Amino acid sequence: MKKNTTSILLIVGILIIFNLLSVQYYFRIDLTEDKQYTLSEATKNIMESLDEPITVKAYFSENLPPNIARTKKDFEEYLIEYARLSDNNLIYDFINPGEDEEIEKKAVESGIQPVMINVREKDQIKQQKAFLGAVLELGDQKEIIPFMQPGAAMEYALSTSIKKIAITEKPSIGLIQGHGEPSLSEMQQVATGLNVLYNFEPYYLNDSTPIPNHITTLALIKPEDSISNSSLQQLDIFLQRGGNLFIALNRVNGDLSNGFGNVVNTGVENWLENKGLEVKDNFVVDAQCGNVQVQQQQGFFRYNTNVKFPYIPIVSKFADHPITKGLEAVILQFASSIHYTRNDTSNTFTPIAFTSDQSGSIQAPTYFNVQKQWTQNDLPLKNVVLAGILQQNHNNGNSSNIVVIGDGDFPVGGPQQQIQPDNVNLMVNAIDWLSDDTGLIELRTKGIQFRPIDEIEDSTKTILKYLNFLLPILLIIGYGIVRMQMNRNKRINRMEQNYE
Repeated sequence: MKKNTTSILLIVGILIIFNLLSVQYYFRIDLTEDKQYTLSEATKNIMESLDEPITVKAYFSENLPPNIARTKKDFEEYLIEYARLSDNNLIYDFINPGEDEEIEKKAVESGIQPVMINVREKDQIKQQKAFLGAVLELGDQKEIIPFMQPGAAMEYALSTSIKKIAITEKPSIGLIQGHGEPSLSEMQQVATGLNVLYNFEPYYLNDSTPIPNHITTLALIKPEDSISNSSLQQLDIFLQRGGNLFIALNRVNGDLSNGFGNVVNTGVENWLENKGLEVKDNFVVDAQCGNVQVQQQQGFFRYNTNVKFPYIPIVSKFADHPITKGLEAVILQFASSIHYTRNDTSNTFTPIAFTSDQSGSIQAPTYFNVQKQWTQNDLPLKNVVLAGILQQNHNNGNSSNIVVIGDGDFPVGGPQQQIQPDNVNLMVNAIDWLSDDTGLIELRTKGIQFRPIDEIEDSTKTILKYLNFLLPILLIIGYGIVRMQMNRNKRINRMEQNYE
């Protein structure tokens, strides 16, 4: 009896010590495909560098459907690990806005907007108001995650929000002006995405003034006027010091009002060609394309109809690269193909966006025939390069990157004009990749992958079904057999000892 009591106390003591040690020393086995539950080095660096405590008020409703309640559980697990990494400089509290009208009012005033979700109750579907957001505070700084989309890139949203309120000085991204480029007001969606982590500001490139050191990346979008060689030399100096450059270039211009497309020359095309990067003066056409409105007449009536227009390619084929990861469809207008003409080891070119398997190119200048019936003979090409990255290694030991897109219109909108979300994402991702020194861009598309069972083959379903049912039983039987054999061996040993 005394021996059993001692054993029990020893086991309890070991468990207590184990739990105390697990607070500081713990590990997790992550079997998800994209390491969903493994925090990145970027997140670890951000949390370990916190000097002041951050407070997170998580407004999450209770009694949610299982697939949505999982979002709350995942968010809480992230906060637990973030707090550990920050040496408890992250303090969090989960609040249920459904408990009290004042709490709900405070959540809405803080910027957390409720969403309506479908809930099944007693064989009926009804709508329920749900809160899935958080408010982060650091001193006077405040950042809001208004709605945490189930399955979204949760680590990216949380780490970016923390970094946004924790950093004291944002890097500057310069939008080159002075040559007919669009202003910041014409790129509001892009500016909104970039201003989270950067100061996106206009910069007037000129012949004699060096580019300021506080600008780490420059963006040259759709220049319409000529840029002098002296100004382009300032870009060379900027690149040689390790700066990076994003270029969205219109090599051709299409005008549907007169049905004519012509060549555009600004000097940038020659500057790029000297680096081995040729943006062709052609129009890329693609069977996977957008529509234009055409006015047609039938009798006395005129009406507008949508017609597929191959000069507006919809790009859905991308390289496996952080800039294009997660993109689904980017719409280009009168795009040109890109060719790399050099074969040396000092510089490298990486294509990142391509046409579909039914595409072609038409040399400018040309007339557009909106009513043209396109055939496969008109679209004999595939995987035509529309965007790429030129990495340069300079003699002073520095390296630089130039991202080039063969269309200058794709990120440009206006105060009342919304552009395709992935058009915004392409430019924001590219600037992130060129400027980011923390690796947060890798987290942008790190979301939960849902794989509905309806998409699994019947044979696989059967295997999973029986494995799920039989495996626990087999494990118990196996454990019983092992225990039975161990007891049998003990009896045999005792008999032998008695025999002696």
